[in-house]
Amino acid sequence: MAAVPKKKHSHGRTTRRRSTFKASISALSKCPSCGKLKEPHKSCPSCGAYKS
Repeated sequence: MAAVPKKKHSHGRTTRRRSTFKASISALSKCPSCGKLKEPHKSCPSCGAYKS
């Protein structure tokens, strides 16, 4: 069985805990065929090439 808290955490305590979880910008790399930016290990959204 998991531990159950006796009291509710306040809003300030909750937001202080969550303040470290931030969204980060994903890495981008150049497409080898068209030269536009794309996410690594994914097909290019503009030309559809994947490691060509």
